[in-house]
Amino acid sequence: MWNTMPKTNGRVDKRSLRYIAHRYFMQTSSLMVRGFEPTRSVNNSDWGAADILSQMVPAYVESVLESKHREDNGFTMQDVVDMVLTLDQLIFDSESSLLENVFKHQKRPRDQSLSLQSMGEVLEEYMITWMVDASPEDQKLLLSNRSLASQVLPHFEDLMKFAKGRAIALQYARQQSTPKGKANNALTGHFSFDDAHQVVGGITRNFQSYWQSECNSMKNALVSMDKHGTGRVPLSLFYNTALDSDWRFGESEAYLRELGALDESSKWRGASVIIPNYLQATSNCIVSTPHYLVCCVNECETLLGEIESAIQAPMALPSTILTLVRNMTSQTSLDDDEPAHLDSHMLKQLDEVAKNHGGMVPLHGRLFAQWLHFVFPRECPFPHKTGVVSALTPSQYGDSFIASKDDMAEHASRASDMDVAVNKDDLQWMSQWSPDEELSVDYGDLNRSWQWHLFLVAAGLLLAAAGFYGGVFNKITSKKIVDATPTCLHSHYV
Repeated sequence: MWNTMPKTNGRVDKRSLRYIAHRYFMQTSSLMVRGFEPTRSVNNSDWGAADILSQMVPAYVESVLESKHREDNGFTMQDVVDMVLTLDQLIFDSESSLLENVFKHQKRPRDQSLSLQSMGEVLEEYMITWMVDASPEDQKLLLSNRSLASQVLPHFEDLMKFAKGRAIALQYARQQSTPKGKANNALTGHFSFDDAHQVVGGITRNFQSYWQSECNSMKNALVSMDKHGTGRVPLSLFYNTALDSDWRFGESEAYLRELGALDESSKWRGASVIIPNYLQATSNCIVSTPHYLVCCVNECETLLGEIESAIQAPMALPSTILTLVRNMTSQTSLDDDEPAHLDSHMLKQLDEVAKNHGGMVPLHGRLFAQWLHFVFPRECPFPHKTGVVSALTPSQYGDSFIASKDDMAEHASRASDMDVAVNKDDLQWMSQWSPDEELSVDYGDLNRSWQWHLFLVAAGLLLAAAGFYGGVFNKITSKKIVDATPTCLHSHYV
């Protein structure tokens, strides 16, 4: 990512710093750090409301990130590393606070060692509190009623086995290589508070990989409803499935619109749910804490990462991108790979993107992200303009986040397979395309330098052409004058 960032004197701007940090955590553990969401509008004087950094380490923000030096000169690669490490530590510290509350609730002193059974009891309460975004009263009810907790949390028993498995894995690792000063716990099979903290930290970083099977199941269900490969499911069919068999597809139409998961650009086709936007929506983030969310994998990160690795620059020619993308596939399901959707229209659209930037395509702009969405419609989210959609969780949105049975039934009554024989283009499936560019990072100097470079090249070609045609014109003109001049005059002028 760093290699493909536009830089001034080897440094990046604030937007680039946030952009890299957001993508790093999404790629490594599918954590969406609050305050770093791409939907949030940020300027040079504001790091973003409810920012984890501003909340927990204001001194770091003021002394480092908002210092005059950084504002004038930008941020180095080391600044980016420091930012990521700071966020990682803040996330780890926030888990410690939650774990302390569990110890207090179970009346366990922090300096008391835990047996594997006691550790299991601590982890069970931690998982319920960590995963269920509920009021203190509801949390208390869930903790006192295991059967109710199993109804609220999908795959409750498997989740508890996963958490306990992390503790067993730590126990095994200690037996293989005992850390200095921890021989007693390693030999007796007991756990300290720090051990418990290490276990829950590992759960956060690895939880998405455990939960991805649920995300894959959701995607498979949505893809089966996408009869034309557009990356969209008619809202009527979406709700029809929710009523018939699937508890997951019940968000209200207004909430889907708020999340940017609804395509309403075609009156003929009607409202449709955009598959990757829905999968990436905060309504499907299984864990929601005050500082981060654990969400489904953003499959487009892998695809964009392949392009970045090959290009190693902020911009590329359309021909270079096409050569790469033609050899790429997306994993539609566990068993099927799908080639990129590259028809003549998509080639033309990429050229149009390049025309906006002097013949080059910025890799970190809305138009290229939009192009990737239509090339990989089931993997790459449609990029809305900044500030148009939000990342509100269901609890933040309110009780109306869920659709009523009557609303779902009304939509479902219009469900049909919509002329399977109809061509994809006839469905106006690209009606959501818009020509509005928004660069995720500051391309200012680089864009101008490319435009100046292309201007010089064009000017050089024009001058060369002018010289060539001027020479030809002079020869032709001279020949005409000579042919038309009397011999004596010709001799005189010679």
